[in-house]
Amino acid sequence: MTKLSKTTIFVRRALLRLPPRLRPILQAAAGAVAAWYLAKLLVAEQRPVFASIAAVIALGATYGQRRERAVELTGGVVVGVALADLVARQIGGGPAQIGVLVALTMATAVILGGGPLLVTEAAVSAILLTSLDPASGYLWLTRPVEALAGVGVALAISSLAFPPDPALQVGRAASSVFAGLGRTLEDVSAALAAGDRRLAEAALRSAREIDGAVRALEDALEVGRETAHQAPLRRTTGVELDRYRRMARQLDFAVRNTRVLARHALRCLRSRGSAPPELAAAIGDLGLAVWTLAAQLDEPERRVELRLLAARAVRGASTASDSDRDLALAEVVGQVRSTATDLVRASEAAEAGVDRPLEPSTEELLAALPDPWAGAPGRVTSLAASELPAP
Repeated sequence: MTKLSKTTIFVRRALLRLPPRLRPILQAAAGAVAAWYLAKLLVAEQRPVFASIAAVIALGATYGQRRERAVELTGGVVVGVALADLVARQIGGGPAQIGVLVALTMATAVILGGGPLLVTEAAVSAILLTSLDPASGYLWLTRPVEALAGVGVALAISSLAFPPDPALQVGRAASSVFAGLGRTLEDVSAALAAGDRRLAEAALRSAREIDGAVRALEDALEVGRETAHQAPLRRTTGVELDRYRRMARQLDFAVRNTRVLARHALRCLRSRGSAPPELAAAIGDLGLAVWTLAAQLDEPERRVELRLLAARAVRGASTASDSDRDLALAEVVGQVRSTATDLVRASEAAEAGVDRPLEPSTEELLAALPDPWAGAPGRVTSLAASELPAP
């Protein structure tokens, strides 16, 4: 590969990073300009730098935390400006004085219980006040007003003009859970089929890591509900968010049971060295059921396929248990049944409708599953991770 082609590839890859971030970049630019002019109207300041800074920081705050960040930002400006104005009058300006002011303002913000943004903004405000115009006696009045103007513009842009799509964020978080869960079940199945303890250990580690994706999904749901409530343009997403919320509870149970399943599978290989092929195939069917559940969000008719896969997993695990009464094997079989139940309940929860007040017991739900051997399912296929439906 020539040097020119490598450079071309590098440039193309660099340019591909821009489109997904272009919208927030333009929002920040528009917010900085709008905050500048709003602050000039409010305080008649010739260079209302603080307003533009506040707008950019507030717009750049982590999705779902803008209100909290706005409060911290404003508090940091007030603390930094007030303390810096008071101290600068006594000790003057200069590099050494700036160091003293930074230490004092940050310490004061910490004592007041401020978060990281408040503490940092207090120091930045002190530096700017001392450096830009230390002789002015009115900065302690104008800077907080500028900050409020900037934060107000940022909130207006993010909540009214360009609110984020909460369903999109939740969908992406759910896709991460599906991906982790499906791959872990596939790895457990492969480990049992090959009698590979190292692969089983890796699957157990992967199962434990899914908890982070579950927490991210819970956070996205909480933020999504707030966004749908506060942003008029996003209130129609409430129905879709409720659907994800109902499903997320059962997904959490499935993740927990999969973690226990991976642990029992590893214990089974350590004690026995191998497992019946029917058991490995059953866990593989659970992995297929996870990918089918992901597809069901866009294709509701896939719920029939999911129930067939869950039933086949339960029947296959039961067949393995009937042929071998080993205790370690029975523990794996029990977790297959529990995980299959969680996936079926998640499938039902993903259907549009209201919350179900009563849930059938595990035995009732498993008894109601279709007979996987009564006929070939209409569409029992494998979905690769790359085929996960886009939220």
